This record gives sequence, structure tokens and C-alpha cells, in this order.
Amino acid sequence: MLNDRLSLDEIARRVEAKSKAFCDSSDRIWAMPELAFEEHRAVEEQITMLEAEGFSITRNVGGMATAFVAEAGKGGPIVGILGEFDALPDLAQISGVTEHAPTKAGTPGHGCGHNLLGSGSALAAVALKDALEGEGIAGTVRYYGCPAEESGSGKTFMARAGLFDDLDAAFCWHPNVINEVSTMSSLACVQAYFRFTGRAAHAAASPHLGRSALDAVELMNVGVNYMREHMPSDARVHYATTNTGGIAPNVVQAYAESLYLVRSPHLPDAMTLFERVKKIAEGAALMTETSVEVQITDATSNIVPNKALQDAMYENMKRLGPPPFDAADVSFADKLQKAALTAADIQENVKVHASLKGKALHDAVLAMPEREGVMMGSTDVGDVSWVVPTAQCHTACFAVGTAFHTWQLVTQGNLPAAHKGMVLAAKAMATTAADCLRNPDLIARAKAELRERTGGRPYVCPIPPEVTPEHLNGKAA
Repeated sequence: MLNDRLSLDEIARRVEAKSKAFCDSSDRIWAMPELAFEEHRAVEEQITMLEAEGFSITRNVGGMATAFVAEAGKGGPIVGILGEFDALPDLAQISGVTEHAPTKAGTPGHGCGHNLLGSGSALAAVALKDALEGEGIAGTVRYYGCPAEESGSGKTFMARAGLFDDLDAAFCWHPNVINEVSTMSSLACVQAYFRFTGRAAHAAASPHLGRSALDAVELMNVGVNYMREHMPSDARVHYATTNTGGIAPNVVQAYAESLYLVRSPHLPDAMTLFERVKKIAEGAALMTETSVEVQITDATSNIVPNKALQDAMYENMKRLGPPPFDAADVSFADKLQKAALTAADIQENVKVHASLKGKALHDAVLAMPEREGVMMGSTDVGDVSWVVPTAQCHTACFAVGTAFHTWQLVTQGNLPAAHKGMVLAAKAMATTAADCLRNPDLIARAKAELRERTGGRPYVCPIPPEVTPEHLNGKAA
């Protein structure tokens, strides 16, 4: 058996050996962005790559046509690496430019870097599989093709289906502007449509016969706004009016719809707040003599951090070092900062990480923070982390100051700097997963920590059992 240092070097070498093929695959996915539950081309791209590397494929898992599991190796332990590949609406953008230039207006773009995320995770799984075979180590490697992270909570449905139950450890990453091991929890969330039905009428001749669903939507919004003063400061409630009932002001709107997203650091608190929002909707329906239907479409649990795995991943990232950016990478990032990134976004990054000051690209690995915090965002990785010890890293793929879900991120998503960050993430995940396969004590400590942090409470899926992915296809927003 090779020692730890040689093992890290060997796995890193195997990642490098396959990196071009998977960077090219990432670029192909970047060029064909698909929304939640519609990632059919991305899935076929990934399955083709993984089958060629000797993985067996199970399609249509968790009741989702764009979810799959790829497996290689045999015996235990079993480690999982999570991948994503969905894009965001209205973010199509030409690559490598410093001005807003949509490839085609109104079409999707990879504004969160999931083209990189899925490809980097698949690369990690392949390199780990190759290393296990080369060193004769028992263990099973799984790559999880997870759809609909942006809206739809694919991993939540997969967790509900028990697809992570037999894992010993899980790993993931996210493209970012920094290199770090993530130690933060996240906001649990519940998303739901509120669909009001009233009665149409001529708005001038017989308004007294109408019951306005649009009035109900507006009254609900007013009620929620009054609630904001009386909810925890670390909770969030967002909304969008998704159907105003038509464009004719002389018709009393018989149907209107809004979409609400409720977040809190802990799932029970998010659910409690969601129940308050539902009461406000019921009150709006009473005031307008309309009816309201509530459909939960999306929900995620908060991330349960795991220090045992995080410490192991951090040691590997320190030894691997930052991505090897060159002068051309830095030059483009600098131009983008000056031409298209706001001073406020750059300062926001610097405020959190002072070492980024004056940097176009992050060229170090951040130290582990002394305290765990809460990320002011949500992810369905949280549901995985309630089932199995989970660790994730961030790597610098974009210029300092780049905001997520923007064209500025899309334009960088297939450039050499992004590829270098992706390859570093693959090395960090593969080496830490290898540590778990070599060291049963690491897995034991990680599992004991998960039991302690959850109080031994079993995972409970936040999406009601009657809600299935089929209900959501075409309704993700």
C-alpha cells in the first residue's frame, strides 16, 4: 500500500491524465444549457463519459428522468460524489467577453457553474476508481447525477428514495471565487405556489359579481410584508407573482398565482414560518371570497457540517495548493473586474476574506475558520448531509467579485481558469474519498459526528410524499 503522500500524488496524477476530456465535456454542457428536470443532453453527455470509463449506470432514479447513478468498484466502504448540471433561465451569454452579449436572448445559461460542477465531480469519481484499481484497494465509488438543484431539489427526491442510505461518506464541490473547504451550514427552505381562484366579471358593468384572484395575491403580499417585522432576523421570505390573471384591466381576474420561498437556518423553523405564510394566504382568500390552493414544489434541509471530513479535505487542499493560474487567466479576470464587476461585489468578497484585496483571481487556500457559520442560501446538498457524512469544497473558477446567477459568471464558465479550478476540486474530492477508503476510523468518526449533530434524529424529507417530480416538470421557476 502506498503511503499518504504518494497516494495524494498518484490520485492527482490520475486526475490530470483525464482532465482534458472532462474539461471538454464541461464545455459541451456549458454550450447546451438546460433547466431543471430538462437536462437530458447533459445527462447523456455524462453517461457516455462514465460508461466509457467502466462505470455501470442506473437511469431514472428517484422518479426523475434526468437523475442517474454511476457505480464502479466492489465491496465496502462506499463513497459517493455528487454532481449537478442544470442551468438558469435568461442567462445565455457569449464566452470570454467583458460586456453583456447574449447568445440568444431569453434562453438559459450556466450562471452557477454547474457545467463545471458535474464534470469535476465525474472526473473525481473516475480518477478515484482508477486509483483503487491500480492500488488493489477494495471499495465502491458512486457518482450521483443530480438534477434540478436550482429549482426542484433533485437531491431531496433522491434522499427520499433512499439512494444515499448505504453510503459511508459523500463529497461535493461548487465553483467559486475562492479556494476553501466549506464549513458552513445553509438555510433550509420551502417553496410553494399559492394559486387563487375567483370569479370573472365585467369590471365596469358588473364588478360586484366578480371576485378578484389578483386582489388576493396582492393582499397576501401585503400580509407577508407586515409579517416580516415579526419573524426571526435570520429567516428570509421571497416571492414572485407568476400569473396576474391576464392583461385585460376590464376583466375581473378569476385566476392569479404567486410563488413563495421561505428560508430559515433550521428546517423546523422554516416549516413553522411557512405555516404562517399559509395562514396569510387563507386570510387573503377570505377577504376576497376566493379560494386558494397551495402546492409545495421545492424544499431542502439545512446542511449538517462534518468536521472530521472537512479536516481531512483541508489537509489535502493545503498540499494540493491553489489552481495554477497563468498571466492570461489573471489578465482576463482583471479586465472583467474593471469593465463589468461592481465595486460593491468586489468589496463584498474582500469584506469576508481580506486576503482577496487587490486580487483578480484567488491564489491561495483559505484557512479553516474557527467558527461555523450559516450560508445565506439553500442547497439540496443539505438533505444528503442528514443521511450520510458530507463534505464539500469551493475552488476559484471566477474572478474575485463575480456574483452568482449573472452573465458575468456565464462568460467565464468555459475558460481555462474555470477548468483549473474544476481540476483542483476533482483532486480534493478524490483524495479525501480515498482517505475514507483507506482509513475506516475516519468514516467511523464522521458517522459518530453526524449522529451527535443530528441528535440521532432520522432524516425526514421536507417534501410531502404526494409531491413527485412529475408534478413539477414544466413548473420549476
